[in-house]
Amino acid sequence: MYTAAVCVSGFLSSGRSLNAAAGHMTAAVMASSRRQQFCLRSGFWIIFIFFCFYSHLDLILATDVDSCENLRLGQFLCKDPKIDEATQEPENCRVTTAWVECLPAPNISCRLSNGTEFRFSGEEVGFNKTIPCRNVSGYSYKVAVALSLFLGWLGADRFYLGYPALGLLKFCTVGFCGIGTLIDFILIAMQIVGPADGSNYIVDYYGARLTRLSITNQTYRKPHLSQ
Repeated sequence: MYTAAVCVSGFLSSGRSLNAAAGHMTAAVMASSRRQQFCLRSGFWIIFIFFCFYSHLDLILATDVDSCENLRLGQFLCKDPKIDEATQEPENCRVTTAWVECLPAPNISCRLSNGTEFRFSGEEVGFNKTIPCRNVSGYSYKVAVALSLFLGWLGADRFYLGYPALGLLKFCTVGFCGIGTLIDFILIAMQIVGPADGSNYIVDYYGARLTRLSITNQTYRKPHLSQ
């Protein structure tokens, strides 16, 4: 009897051991499966993020560097315009627009106006950039100011700018007794009064130029914030 009980007890112990080992093995298999799933998900997200980043970068490069005219500041250098000594404006000025040649930086690739791609070395012209210029017709700003300062009381400034009626009136009244002379000098010096034909004064291209700012219906007005 005792021997039979010992055998039964040993058998039961062996069964518990086998069950415990099977449980541990199942847990290990499940943990390994979870790790594999985690690795697969992580790899998928990494590939997805890399694909999105690459597509976005490729889109940016294709958009910004597709045409040479779309290059950013610092990727090209434009030449100084050739200035006409007589007019002090660019030689190729047409109405109010001129153009200058621009050279892309070395190792920059972009598409020319004819559609061909080209890799620049820094010495080739990639595109032409338009710049503003002024319409002049021979009236010098320096001459107008000098006439207004020294001979304004005789109306010489108004005669020079193409206002003969006002010039004659200033001559007959000695510059409106000096008041008109002073007012005309201020207006001409501030470039408010210009040539009668509507053109601009000839002013040194790299000198001091005045730009008048006017408020119109198209001008943006910032609303006043009440405190």
